[in-house]
Amino acid sequence: MTDAYDYSDRIGRVEPSATLAISNLAAEKEAAGVDIVDLSVGEPDFDTPQNVVEAGKDALDAGHTGYTASSGIPALTEAIAAKLRGNGIDATADEVIVTPGGKQALYETFQTLIGDGDEVVLLDPAWVSYEAMTKLAGGSLSRVDLAPHGFQLEPAIDELAEAVSDETELLVINTPSNPTGAVFSEAALKAVRDLAVDHDIAVISDEIYERIVYDAEHISLASLDGMFDRTITINGFSKAYSMTGWRLGYLHAAEEFVGQAGKLHSHSVSCATNFVQHAGVEALANTDESVEEMRRAFAARRDLLVDQLADHGVDVAVGDGAFYMMLPVDDDDTAWCERAIEEAAVACVPGSAFNAPGFARISYAASEARLREAIDRLVTNDLL
Repeated sequence: MTDAYDYSDRIGRVEPSATLAISNLAAEKEAAGVDIVDLSVGEPDFDTPQNVVEAGKDALDAGHTGYTASSGIPALTEAIAAKLRGNGIDATADEVIVTPGGKQALYETFQTLIGDGDEVVLLDPAWVSYEAMTKLAGGSLSRVDLAPHGFQLEPAIDELAEAVSDETELLVINTPSNPTGAVFSEAALKAVRDLAVDHDIAVISDEIYERIVYDAEHISLASLDGMFDRTITINGFSKAYSMTGWRLGYLHAAEEFVGQAGKLHSHSVSCATNFVQHAGVEALANTDESVEEMRRAFAARRDLLVDQLADHGVDVAVGDGAFYMMLPVDDDDTAWCERAIEEAAVACVPGSAFNAPGFARISYAASEARLREAIDRLVTNDLL
């Protein structure tokens, strides 16, 4: 059968998401009756807090099912601005766009800032969609490898300084990091600030995991002197509040940027779902206890996994945030992950997906019992 479609050049620049591909494969095997320990998916295994669920139901019952203002309902944009002020960012509601998920906020940012040939600098390992979004916008990539530095930015500042220039349009900072769990130090972020100011670079600060931090402090980049007018802060509700399927995120930036990005927002998604936004207001106001309970559980799982791996002679770089760990595996990490799911029924994401060959990303957003089971299976099948 002849393909009648003439596809755009931009869609040919990207591949499907590697993380979702592994997750989909795991789901297919589970549907076929295979007991898969899925450590591939970046999704908390907790239910959405009940008070948030009830707020969504109440909003539905109250008839909040129509369009909203494109940038979001005032109650939510005000609540987000207040939350950002708590992070030291001098935010107002007019500087916020509420989006259907944090990924949409990122996409709108790349599309607003990047054109053909514009340089984007990524810190590797980097979340898979940063590269795809750069290519979709027509940008070019420059990369800094943090793997030799235990995935930390501070020891690699000189390398970052060599990578950026006056030609750099955008730098992407993700702390806490997906896929490594690294939390970047204040000194590292101040060095980023100095480079951004010196070279007049815009910076994305992806802070989606900010509430999932253990033995470190999260610092919002836009709170640093000189960074407010050049930082686009990306955040959302999926990770901290276990609201992945609700699809709710946001961006904050100077009002001029928001005006430009808002054009794309209005012509694409129009607005985030009305009743979901009302649930978001409740999440920001009344879930600190639930968030802390989940954070403590993730910390315990991280420590369990580190100990289990150490018992089998495997040392890993221990991150201070998010719920991911980079496991050193074979040079051909894709083949290792294929063996893991086929022979041990354990799903992991190849490090190559994040530009980190020789590693596999494992998510510890799974119960302690399942984490132990995963390690046992990997050992039994000579994968560790």
